[in-house]
Amino acid sequence: MKREIEKWEGKKGFERYLQWLGEAHRHYEISAREVLHKNFASIFNLLRPSFLVQLFALHPFESIYSRAAKYFWTERLRRVFTFGSMYMGMSPFDAPGTYSLLQYTELAEGIWYPVGGFHAVVAALVRICERLGVKIRLNTPVSSVLTTPDGRKVTGVQLSSGEQLSADLVVINADLVYAYNNLFPTSTSHSYAKSLQKRAGSCSSISFYWALSKKIPELNTHNIFLADEYRESFDSIFDRQSIPVEPSFYVNVPSRIDPTAAPEGKDSIVVLVPVGHLLNSATVSNPDGDGTASSGPGLKPEQDWTTLVTSTRQKILSTIESRTGCSPLSPLIVHEELNTPTTWESTFSLDKGSILGLSHSFFNVLAFRPKTKHPQIDGVYFVGASTHPGTGVPIVLAGAKITVEQVLGDRGESVPWKGKEDVVRDQGVRQGKGMSELDRVVRRGALLSDVGIWLLAIVVLVGTLAYMNSGLVVGWDSEGKRGWGSGRV
Repeated sequence: MKREIEKWEGKKGFERYLQWLGEAHRHYEISAREVLHKNFASIFNLLRPSFLVQLFALHPFESIYSRAAKYFWTERLRRVFTFGSMYMGMSPFDAPGTYSLLQYTELAEGIWYPVGGFHAVVAALVRICERLGVKIRLNTPVSSVLTTPDGRKVTGVQLSSGEQLSADLVVINADLVYAYNNLFPTSTSHSYAKSLQKRAGSCSSISFYWALSKKIPELNTHNIFLADEYRESFDSIFDRQSIPVEPSFYVNVPSRIDPTAAPEGKDSIVVLVPVGHLLNSATVSNPDGDGTASSGPGLKPEQDWTTLVTSTRQKILSTIESRTGCSPLSPLIVHEELNTPTTWESTFSLDKGSILGLSHSFFNVLAFRPKTKHPQIDGVYFVGASTHPGTGVPIVLAGAKITVEQVLGDRGESVPWKGKEDVVRDQGVRQGKGMSELDRVVRRGALLSDVGIWLLAIVVLVGTLAYMNSGLVVGWDSEGKRGWGSGRV
């Protein structure tokens, strides 16, 4: 890393990089401690002293790009250390500076990949559920959440087949905006459901999944292709909800590290191209709606995504080939799967095709984000990208833990993992009897530190100057009584 940084920014550049890394480290640690593992059930949770004193250290009111510009003086490295905001579905020119923690985690903790793909994580959760006796019903869509006649308490769910299941607790992991607008026909909070559709959403994507007939050695496991017109590419996505003329995109080749991802001698490739989300929501915003409700006061004409996909595919192929020097890719594609903003919405019920849920701007997170508990219906809770703490598989899993703790707390039950030692030991060696002297934490005294020495030198200097300008003369009377308090001046 030192060699690469200095290649573009010189010797001082690496020192500034370490300063940036220190700031990003603080963003990560504060966020993990004060946000990721705590619920923000009301606005008053923002006033927690432990969080409030750290607020400005998170730089939430500056963009991630402006913070990076302080440490990186070339446009090249500013782009390298800010594009990660796309992991949150946001432009680096809008995303709070706090999110430098995203690239910090890659640099400090590395990138983890579950062998077998992300579905391996789902399979592991399924095995835990089955071990605990949970019955999982697949291909069983829920059409609505059932409540008591006054709409104040949940009583179960109704399936698309018409079957009703009784329950005094319902946890919803569907897209939260979709859920509020579709699953609560008896709810009186239609205005709140509609307001969620008007909130800023994250970007969408055109995602290609290619099976190749041979390996492409010019591609690594992770490949980022950034547009030359960096800011314009983000403005096209987030201001005009379109696709840039020259798109930035990410290429993942899982078969580089996972032998299950492709047959021997072949490659599997995932190409993710961030694009704007749909202009209108297809979800119902009121019980008498027709399923074509708009996210605004009128329906806007959607873009021709079929044509855009065709042109985007060609741009992606030509960019990869020109920048890596690899052989033509199109003849090697033996199979293709595809997702677009329209399929993200129609297949996965993601409102307007926003793949990462609601935006993560300051007034869309913490206590401002939709709560993990329904405000009106007792017994209904939420998990997922659009509720606290936010999007991304690790973050959503942490959010699920928060929701479980809230459910147990509301029912007066204890949380099984409270008080137990963390699996990850990151608090240092426990101090006390029986510990090795090698592990004892001893802080250097303040007077022995560099700051202490400077302060002591200043005190001595000031005292010396004061004496020299005072006109006092200090002498010694050898005939006087030895010791202090002789009375002689």
